[in-house]
Amino acid sequence: QVQVVESGGGLVQPGGSLRLSCAASGSIFSIYGMGWYRQAPGKQRELVAEILTGGSANYADSVKGRFTISRDNANNSVYLQMTSLKPEDTAVYYCNARGYARGSVFNSWGQGTQVTVSS
Repeated sequence: QVQVVESGGGLVQPGGSLRLSCAASGSIFSIYGMGWYRQAPGKQRELVAEILTGGSANYADSVKGRFTISRDNANNSVYLQMTSLKPEDTAVYYCNARGYARGSVFNSWGQGTQVTVSS
């Protein structure tokens, strides 16, 4: 079983910054992708950013130029640096990890961390 734990959410004013952290643990053989998703009230969960083992990253158009995803492969961790935050960035942010553990594929989610952008 693979556990994923996020941290770093909170309340920030518009234009401010936050850094989210996520770590995966358990009987992990390899991770080929880690990413951040978010879900605002009344909306579907959406991809924010993802990063693959080789370092290539994809971003939602709404966060390009403001958010940066990075990864620490040695520690099975991923980070999301968020700058120039807007009220529409308010959501629960979920970390996702995909890879291989105990001979099978896993796709694990964290419990979510609240990000609120408000003055």
